[in-house]
Formats: sequence, structure tokens, C-alpha cells
Amino acid sequence: MNRIVCGCMFIGAMMPAILRAQALTPGEKTTVETVLNRFTQGVQTGKVSVDSTRQEDGVLTIFASRNFSYVPFRKTNCNQIFQALRENLPQQPGREDIRILTDGKDIRSLIPRTEQDKRDKRPAFTNDSDIPLVQNTDKPYKATKGLEGRHIALWQSHGAYYEQGLARWEWQRARMLQTVEDKYTQSYVLPFLIPMLENAGAITLTPRERDANPYEVVVDNDEQLATSPYQETTGSKPWTTGSGKGFAYTKNCYTEFDNPFTDGTYRQAETVSKSKDESTISWTPDIPRERQYAVYVSYKTLPNSAADARYTVYHKDGKTTFSVNQKMGGGTWIYLGTFAFYKGTKGKVVLTNHTAKAGEIVTADGVRFGGGMGNIARRAEADSISPNTKTDRSNKRMARNAWQPKINYPYEVSGYPRFEEGARYWLQWAGIPDSIYSPSHGLDDYSDDYKNRGAWVNYLAGGTKAAPEYKGLNIPIDLSFAFHSDAGTVYGDSIIGTLGIYQVSQYGGKFADGTSREANHDLCDLVLTSITRDIRALHEPKWTRRGMWDSRYFEAWQPRVPAMLLELLSHENFADMRYGLDPRFQFSVSRAIYKGMLRFLSDSHGYEYVVQPLPVSHFAAVLDEKQRVRLSWTPVADSLEPTATAEKYIVYKRIGNGDFDNGTVVKATTYRCEIPKDQVVSFKVTALNKGGQSFPSEILSVGISSRSVQKPVLVINGFDRVSGPDDFVSANDEWAGFLADEDNGVPYNNLISYTGRMKEFRRSIPWTDDDSGGFGDSYGNYEKLVIAGNNFDYPALHGEAILKAGYSFVSASKAAACEKKLADTDKYAAIDLILGKEKQTKMGRPGVVPLRFKTFDDDLQQALTNYCQTGGKVFVSGSYVGSDLWFNSLSTAKDNDKAFAQNILKYKWRNNRAAVEGTIETVASPFTEKKVILIYYNKPNEESYVVESPDAIEPADSCAYTAFRYSENKLSAGVVFGGSEKDHWKTVVLGFPFESIKSSDQRDALMQNILLFLCK
Repeated sequence: MNRIVCGCMFIGAMMPAILRAQALTPGEKTTVETVLNRFTQGVQTGKVSVDSTRQEDGVLTIFASRNFSYVPFRKTNCNQIFQALRENLPQQPGREDIRILTDGKDIRSLIPRTEQDKRDKRPAFTNDSDIPLVQNTDKPYKATKGLEGRHIALWQSHGAYYEQGLARWEWQRARMLQTVEDKYTQSYVLPFLIPMLENAGAITLTPRERDANPYEVVVDNDEQLATSPYQETTGSKPWTTGSGKGFAYTKNCYTEFDNPFTDGTYRQAETVSKSKDESTISWTPDIPRERQYAVYVSYKTLPNSAADARYTVYHKDGKTTFSVNQKMGGGTWIYLGTFAFYKGTKGKVVLTNHTAKAGEIVTADGVRFGGGMGNIARRAEADSISPNTKTDRSNKRMARNAWQPKINYPYEVSGYPRFEEGARYWLQWAGIPDSIYSPSHGLDDYSDDYKNRGAWVNYLAGGTKAAPEYKGLNIPIDLSFAFHSDAGTVYGDSIIGTLGIYQVSQYGGKFADGTSREANHDLCDLVLTSITRDIRALHEPKWTRRGMWDSRYFEAWQPRVPAMLLELLSHENFADMRYGLDPRFQFSVSRAIYKGMLRFLSDSHGYEYVVQPLPVSHFAAVLDEKQRVRLSWTPVADSLEPTATAEKYIVYKRIGNGDFDNGTVVKATTYRCEIPKDQVVSFKVTALNKGGQSFPSEILSVGISSRSVQKPVLVINGFDRVSGPDDFVSANDEWAGFLADEDNGVPYNNLISYTGRMKEFRRSIPWTDDDSGGFGDSYGNYEKLVIAGNNFDYPALHGEAILKAGYSFVSASKAAACEKKLADTDKYAAIDLILGKEKQTKMGRPGVVPLRFKTFDDDLQQALTNYCQTGGKVFVSGSYVGSDLWFNSLSTAKDNDKAFAQNILKYKWRNNRAAVEGTIETVASPFTEKKVILIYYNKPNEESYVVESPDAIEPADSCAYTAFRYSENKLSAGVVFGGSEKDHWKTVVLGFPFESIKSSDQRDALMQNILLFLCK
């Protein structure tokens, strides 16, 4: 009897544990897994499983596998998940609630703060500063609902580094698909992402050089190798030498742990509140080549430093003033902006001690212009060895033995532009402590480069609330962002896709202010969601969202501010890179990242965000009845962002070969102004709202000739193409690749990621080493060169030649010219149609989005037909004027297109890829009887976009003549038509772009002959 009682008591005591262990039956567990996997659609999670379950105190807790945390949780899908579970699980007495944990987190806690009700929001991390590091005081707007005054640290993956195991400089990844990761991610960060953030009002800081200009001039008070003029003026408070160390340019190259910011002195002066009492310093660079240069200043931060040190940059025909908060950022290079400078000593930077408050201190040190070449020299260690491969990361270096002679390796600089080097080297040149940039103490540059970036963020933020215990620069960093691409390759059209990495648990799961590091997950989720949503909507509906990893990657865990690491796509996978090499895709991704950051920071700081507008379209610059320039344009709606609506516009003006001014804000979509005669005056427009300003429009130009008695020439800019390179896939998918020699695409402004053309097209060839990359392996003969692309500024180049020929000119985009019916013989003596490398072009896999950039679309054909049939004169030039209509592999040729070319413009296609040597000659014709040799850009270069495949075209009318031939094979390169008994109009059509001719003298002479032929 007692045994029975005791046994019953034992069973009763064990019942709760049994219930907890058996919360779900195997069948119910399968049901739960089915429900959970239903909510992973659109995310590459793999199969989600239930690791275990527990029922306690009326709550069923489901422990899902870690990959369920990759799902972007929102209130909506969380509610749907719980509702589905309640509907599919049998009701049990006492089960009042259900919880789901994945990766140790309740899925409700993974809902980003932006999506939570106000009462549920956890406290947000903020790192405010009343006065930001740098302010452009000439900027004509404030992005009050953008990122005004926010400080963002970001970088573009790896860079060239010195590998001691091989005693050479090399890339950190293999050259693949015409690029290398070390260069590839720069094609997003530098031309797109950083400008977008800055247009939204942010201050961006990067541990790698941001200026791709290989030229550099340093001006400094200590002179040494800084030989350009440095000058001081003295007011009531003189400049004196500060008591600490400062910058000096003492060496052509720096070795070991040399720090240029401890080799010299700095200057200082007490501030004055009246301009008549000011003292100034001028840094005047002797610019070696006319082009754009980034401008960096340096100074010393002191206890009583001024928060409004005023620097004025005098650049091409203009000046821009900045206020720099010297209470932060002392002892390193601080970026002001990028400006065009004339060759020689016409530009300068001037600092004044005139500030709002007297009695503080302004300091001054070196000023730097341009990105320059790498100047950090490295060498292999002589007394120890590494295997003849990358340094063994676990064993490090090994001592020499008797059979291994000591080699005295020389110090070597990379020989690359500084922007291509890893962060470790720029940080040394920027005066960052070696404990930050070289955690290995000089033994392993490879690991130093990925370990130092997060440490650099903390050094920037040292002394702020983000890192109060750190010694640093006191810059209030708001977030940190690492931009990478990943590895991996598959056949066919499968996309590797996008991965986000963040880390929560480090530093006890909290920031220094006590707020939760779950903010890292929020940032990652918002950016990843923004990227995949936009790519799927705009470019590739099947784009892969891989997941969000809570992992200890240095760039994810180390920063003491909200941080994430992005692996956008696989730089090894052909399907990914068919999109990834296209500037349109790069723009969209960068805009998506910016929007994700904007959503995150606006929520943290408690304001409603506004997204900056898209660039305007339908731009035209014509003359009114009073000979004033009349600009007009159309705003572009953003179907993905209702807030991205233009409220105002900024009109920028440039006279001659100068630089654009600081802009004029206007409310309407038109603008009038007077311009000087006999000069090319150029304009660009940006759209503006409370979120910031858009990217600029194309550049249009106008010129009024004082000696012209004819109507002006209408220049139509029909070259708006930007695209990736041509590609192919064999029928059996065994061969694929990019075809740089046929058409390497059209970069936006310039191409900074290209290494050289692809050489291995067999998909089956595997990667074996970074020197043998397998499928996609590419040459490296262009990797030190910044290659010119479409600068959207060709009306000025054409217009300059037209003006020299004695004609006035106006210009318009192709869309504006057609919509506004500008092609009118009553108004214009002739039309100059710029087609450049315009041709029908896809993005990514064929058939997903419509082809764009047709040379002659229906509207343009109709406009030119009407113009010609009323006696018009037309000049057309472009690489694909024939082949785009007859022989474009992406589009079926249309009879009406060919009829237009033959019957109106009087030419027909003969051959594509007609020449490679870049030389054209005139032949006897009604155009001219003189023989003239013309040279065009036929190889990648930094001056003009390359013409890889010009067209051979022939006359299509008995009254049309070949007037130009390619010198190497005598194929017809240009056709002229002077009219006939039936057709009373004239045309000149070139199978190569006019603007690609190298010599300005040759262009001027050719334009004069063209206008003489057309208008005589």
C-alpha cells in the first residue's frame, strides 16, 4: 500500500516535466515546421526545423532553427504566423499563448524599431552633435528630413596589400569577370553611395582614399617635400607655432610605422570676431594637370578649439566656403569636397581666424589636393620565411633554416593609385595610430586590413558617448557600414544574391549609452529589405535574399556604433555580375542602401524622413525672343518612394571651361538668364526636397556667336546610355562571359573597377588560386587606370566647335527635343544629333526588363523625318548608327527602321566592328576633296569613352557619297547627302562619334566643314 502511494506521488511530481518535454507530438511538430516554412518565401533560408518545444505556464515555446531568424519579421507576418499556428494546432487546455524563439531571440524582438508602435519601441542609440564636423556654408539647402549633420563611416571591402609570404603587392581576391572585389565594390561606394549620403546632408568618412585621381599635391607650413606656395597674413592675432607635433611631408615613401603627422609642426592663432582683424593662411597647390581634385585639410584639436574654422576653396572660376568644427577630427585628413582646378597655381585654400566667437583657437596644418599614388612601402622580413603562398594565418612566419639564405628584401610601394590600396595604408598616411591600422604589429597586412576598419570607427568616435573611454577624434559617428561582395558560382541564371551580417552580443549586448545592440539587426534588416525590394521591382524579380547572420565578423562586432556588413552578390557568379557590372544596377543598389540608412537614422532620431528625388528628365536649353537662355525640365516620379517628390530645383551654371557655381534654387521647372556672347555656357539641374538633392541632370550648353547671321544649330544629346559590357552564353551553357573587345559597356562618368578583359570563358574551369581564378579569370593590364565613360557633357564639346565655326547653338535631350517638337527648320539652321555609343541594351538576363537606349526610337525618327522633309540639315554621329537598326543581337531588325535610315538619312549598314586601329581618313566627295586623317579613341583611356566597334555604313541613295573611310581597311565610315531632285534636305552621318576624335583642332575643322556642307 505504501509503495502504491509513494509511486503515485512520484508520478504526480514528474507530470509537469513530462508535459514540458512532450509539448508537441511528432505530428504537431511537423505541422509547425510546415507553417514556419510557409513564411520563408522570398528568403533563402533553407528548410526551417523545430529544434525543440516547451509548454510552461500556459505558454507554448517553439525553438526554431537559426535560419528562421533570416526572415524579415514585421507585425503583419508575425501575426499571420501565430494565427496559422493556432488554426493548425489542436487546442489544449491551459495553452494561452505561443512564443517562437530563433537564434535565441523571440521573433517579435526581431521586428525593427521602425515597424513597432511607439509604446513598444526600445530606446534608440543616438550620437548627436550640435555642430557637425564639416558644413558647406555655400550649399543652398538643408536636408531637414534627410541626413543633415549625421556622420557615417563606411568603406568598400578590401584593397591591394603587401603579402609577405610572396614578397609582393597583390589583390586580396582573384581577378574575376573583368574586376576584382578589391576594386569592384568601389563602383558603388564612390560614384553613387557617398554622393547620395552627402546629398542628403550626411558627413561621410572612409578609411580608404576616396579620390581616384592619381595626382596629388601637398602644401604645408613645414615645406620639406611640400614645395607649393604657403603664405600667411597677419592681423590683430598673429599665427604662431603650436606646442605639439604636426604634419610634415618629409618622405616620398613611408616605411614601418612612420607617421607623417608627428614629423612636423602646426600653426595656431587666436580667433577674432571682426573681419578687419583677421589673419589668414593660404595653401596654393601647383596643380600638375587640369582635372578634379579632392581637397583635404588637417589641423590640431585643442581644448579651446573653434567650432567654426572657415576654409574657402578657390577652384576653377569659383569659390566654396566650409565651416570645420576643430573641436573634433584633429591630426588627420578631413575631406572638404572635390573641385576642378586649372593647371598651375590658380587655385588655393584660405583659412581665416575670423569666427563667430573671439578668444578661441584656430589651428592649421597641411592641406592635400588629389588622391595620389600609394606611398607606404613594405617589404618581407629577411630573418624569417613564409611558404611561397599567402602567409599561413595560423602558423604565421617560420624561422629560416640553414638551407634558406637570408634575403635582404627592398622596400616597395604598390605602384597603384592610393584609392586602390587597402585601408591599412591610407590610415598610416592619415596619421592614425599604428595600434589601430596594424593590430599584427606589421607582421600580417592581410589581417590588419580587415581588423583595422572597425577599430578605426571607434578611434573616430573616441571621446563621444559611443566610446567615452576611447582616446580618439571625438567625431559623433552615427553608424558604420562595410560594403563587400561574396564568392560562389553556379551555372545558368541562378543568383547567389545578397547577405547581411550583424552582431549583437559583443560588449554585453549594449552600446556605451546602455541601449541595445539589437539596433545592429534593425540596420541590417532595413538595408537588406530595401536592397532586395528595389532590385526585384526594378531589375530582377528572382533576386536572392540570402539571410541575416548574427556573426562575429570584425567589421560587424567591433564598432561601438550601429554597424553591419553587406555581401551584395557574388563577384564570381556570372548571373550576379550581368547585373553587377551595370551602372544602373549600381545606382539602384546604392539608393536602396541610402534609403535603408535613412529609415534607420530618422527613426532613431525621431523624425519623419523624406527620400531625395530622382534626377530630372526632358531637359532643354534654348534661347527666347530676347536671346536669354530658357531652361526647362520635368521632375521624375519615384514609383517606389512616395516621399521622393521634387519641391524645388537647383540650377548650376558653368562658363567656358570653368567649374560649376554653387547653384541657384528655383521653384518652377523653368529658368531664364542672360549669358555672355562667344562663350559656351553650360547648365545642369538637380531636384530638391527636404530629404536633399538628386543626382544631376545631363549637362546642356548654349552659345551665342557675335558674328553669326544664321539661325542657331540645335544640338540633341541622344547619348544617354550607361550599361555593363556585352555578354554571351553558349547554347549548352558551357561557355559564357563578357565581351570587352566588342563593347565594354558605358560607365557612369568613369570606370574604376576594371582590371582587364576576361580570358577564361569555360564554366567548368575551377578556381585553384587567386592567380588562377578559373571561369571568369581576367587580365590586369588596365587595373591602374581610371577609364572614362559617359560624362553627359558632350553638347559643350560639340557646341565649342559650332561656336568656333561662327554659329550660335542651343541643346536639348532627345526626350525634350521630341516632346517639345524642337526640330523646326524655322528656328534652327541644322541639327547635330549626338549618339555616341547609343544602342539597344539589356540589363542582366535577357527578357526581364525592356531594352533601352535605341539609337533612333519612333519619336526621334518622326521628328527627324518631319524636319528633313521641310528642308532640314542633319548631322548624326555614333558607333552604332547602322548596326543598332540592322544587326543588334538583342533585337529583331525592323523594316521601318531600315527604311528611315535609307530614305531619310540616306545611309545603310555595311558592317559592324568595322575597325580597331582608330584612324579615319576623308576621301574625295562633295564634302571635301582634301585628305584629312582623324584619330579617335579606340582603347580604354582616362580622357574619353572608348569606341570599340564603330560602324561601316554606305550610301543608300545615288546622290549620297562616302566621304570618310577607315584607314586600315577602307570600309566606308561616313556618308554625306547634299539633296536630290526629289529630296531637298542634307545629311552627314558618321559611323563613329564626333566627340571621340582626339584632337580638338581636328574636331573644330571637321565641324566647320560639316556646317559649311550643310548650310551653304
